[in-house]
Amino acid sequence: MIVHPLTSREVKLARRPDETPRPEHFEIVTSPMPRPSAQEILVRNRWFRISISARLMMSAGAEDIKGIPFPPIKPGDTLADGAIGEVVSAPSESGLQPGDFVSHHCGWREYAAVPLNQCVLLPSGPVNPVAYLGHGWTAYAALTRGVQVRQGDTVFVSSGAGAIGSMAGQIARRLGAARVIGSTTSHTKAEWMKTALGYDAVIVIGSTPIAELLADAAPEGIDVYVDIVGGEHLQAAVEVARQGARFVLLGALTAELAAKGATKVAPVELDSFQLIIKGMTLRGYSADNDPDAFNEWLQHLDEWQQDNGIHLTSSKFTGIESAPQALHEACLGRLKGLVYVEL
Repeated sequence: MIVHPLTSREVKLARRPDETPRPEHFEIVTSPMPRPSAQEILVRNRWFRISISARLMMSAGAEDIKGIPFPPIKPGDTLADGAIGEVVSAPSESGLQPGDFVSHHCGWREYAAVPLNQCVLLPSGPVNPVAYLGHGWTAYAALTRGVQVRQGDTVFVSSGAGAIGSMAGQIARRLGAARVIGSTTSHTKAEWMKTALGYDAVIVIGSTPIAELLADAAPEGIDVYVDIVGGEHLQAAVEVARQGARFVLLGALTAELAAKGATKVAPVELDSFQLIIKGMTLRGYSADNDPDAFNEWLQHLDEWQQDNGIHLTSSKFTGIESAPQALHEACLGRLKGLVYVEL
């Protein structure tokens, strides 16, 4: 018989960070074991995701940001993010059994009482947390629903070593892209992106204007741009775009990781005349609008892993105490791919 503890630990925001969140902005709190209601299940979390979007959502004024599918975080709140947990108990009519694995959005804690309608039962067998918590499906949806990659396209992915970018470059290739270009802030990451992820070229952001770097990497222009950064990246992509280029905008790290604190404003100056004469399309996109893409992505992932493999990039931390440090390092751009904590 498995005996579960009487308490559970969780991570709360102690005070708002002025700049990059550090471990001292959080506290690990021990609370009584959650008591699920009749329509909830008790889950022991095994893995949970760390997302840099938490930095924006814990900033002052986050409650005024409309349309973002993340709740604002106030001092005293427990953080939350995607998680995979093992069922401890469940209502008899739920069809769930102790030991089943489910995905949900109550991470940053050891145990959680999760509403039944917010849980997804995972297939039996070994669980790869990177496949389910990672942003491969976000990249896949963006490249098949947000825009469509065509045979022979040149694709540019900003923040190409990150959670979305590390997958977008690989997926674009498998969807027919002839040339894939990424960006990063580190020469070490750039070499790794070419050797491990298969990027044809990687531009390293520094003192040289991004438009100049991108023009050198894509002398014939780009057809598709996966924008995760915004700002100068987006401006440069417009300059280098070919006729009929398609842009899918997924994030704005220039705002989320601003040096003086996260902000909901990501201004950029674009030449609208270029948009017109090149017949370009720019689309803001969220994969949450196409949930059917998730299972489709898993099917393709299984196929692609059998055919030369696809690199599921991740940075793993162990223990709930490590979560604040994981967020700190993620916000500083030190990590690769999905950042997650194993409990």
